[in-house]
Amino acid sequence: MGDTKDFHDVACTSERATARVLVRRDGTAAKGAAVACPLNTDFVLYVAESPPAAAEGGGGSVARGYACMRNLEAPHPGDPGAGGGPYTVVGDCVYDAGAELVKETACDGSGVNAPQFKVVSAVARRPDCPASTALYVQLTGGEGAVGCARRV
Repeated sequence: MGDTKDFHDVACTSERATARVLVRRDGTAAKGAAVACPLNTDFVLYVAESPPAAAEGGGGSVARGYACMRNLEAPHPGDPGAGGGPYTVVGDCVYDAGAELVKETACDGSGVNAPQFKVVSAVARRPDCPASTALYVQLTGGEGAVGCARRV
């Protein structure tokens, strides 16, 4: 993480292709802001406006916005339990990052931080979580307002 990569449009069948665009949205979207991506999104690519010469074929400009990306090959950090992606979903694991904040990590322990909790269900309200719930997690992506997590 923290690496900045340059991405360029290529055909998905090209040997240079690494990820597929699932959804492309125009307009401004600050990093960390809510995005509308499919739940299986591996990462969000923020696109800065490009002049016509930099656009595909040189014939137009590329608008500012973002693209919801899915790796063509594993790993898929957006999959439940894989330790990444823009959303926290049922099946994901989290660890206590301090200051009443949890962050996602791989459930298999391969991440930098060991998993402490696993999101086992999504409900509309906290009282609807099972009695075994040790942590309530805010979910995103339309799966439910509250994730019910148990200790691992």
